[in-house]
Amino acid sequence: MPLDSIDQRLRQIQLRTRYPVEHLLAGEYRSVFKGRGMDFDEICPYHPGDEVRSIDWNVTARTGRPYVKRYVEERELAVWLVVDVSASCRIPAPGRTKWDAMNDLAALLTLSATHNHDRVGMILCSDRVEQILQPRKGRQHALRLLADLLAIQPGNQCSDPAPALDALLHMAERRVLVLMLSDFLFDLDREQLGPVAFRHDLVGIAVNDPSEIEPPPCGLAAVRDSETGEALVADFGHAGRDVCRRTFDARRRRLREEFAAVRADLLELDTSSDCAEELARFFRHRLRRTADETGG
Repeated sequence: MPLDSIDQRLRQIQLRTRYPVEHLLAGEYRSVFKGRGMDFDEICPYHPGDEVRSIDWNVTARTGRPYVKRYVEERELAVWLVVDVSASCRIPAPGRTKWDAMNDLAALLTLSATHNHDRVGMILCSDRVEQILQPRKGRQHALRLLADLLAIQPGNQCSDPAPALDALLHMAERRVLVLMLSDFLFDLDREQLGPVAFRHDLVGIAVNDPSEIEPPPCGLAAVRDSETGEALVADFGHAGRDVCRRTFDARRRRLREEFAAVRADLLELDTSSDCAEELARFFRHRLRRTADETGG
């Protein structure tokens, strides 16, 4: 994308996201995503909903009752965006594309974090790590992240988040918020997600085109795999659409199960969704669930 086009697109994104970042998402974001402090504060009795990994086993063994370590919350949070830039996420289409929606989501999340004085970093990945931008604070850094996202020309076309997740584990020593943006049209299991979800706060955001969820009726059609280049003739008649629909539903159901197995959240939306409204709804739901689990 030419530099002038990137600047213009970046200005449009800033204008479109300014109100939700400053009003709709600001309080929701901070209420839900809090840093996990590393400075020890006190020992307290365990209550249902407390983090199991915070249990002090020595005190628990001495007293016969479970106790947890409390920590002073960090004032700032490190946020990592892991963005899938493979060919399936960048398919041209009439109207709003998956790539448009993912750029809007990245902007909303990046600028919301910056508005809360958090550090934001980004990993752009295909089936390899394409680019790493280390977490920093400040609006200029946030705009640099978004500009690099708009300008990315991936070297590979296929999808595999494993190298990016592995790189993240090596770079993020303290607990961070990890936001994965992808169409998730690849196999992903708890073996890959587990190490990241155990050490960090992991959230997946799946973006799909409505035609992937509900294939259009068009009979026989020549199609090409955007990542492998393989061409074939597909049946989008009644029976063929049923097969596509069932295949997508099964893939998405398995994805939900894999995220749930590692106690990570998954937000699903399509290109027609209002990204700001969906994020705000997700934040509120997560906040209510956390309050129910912890009793406060």
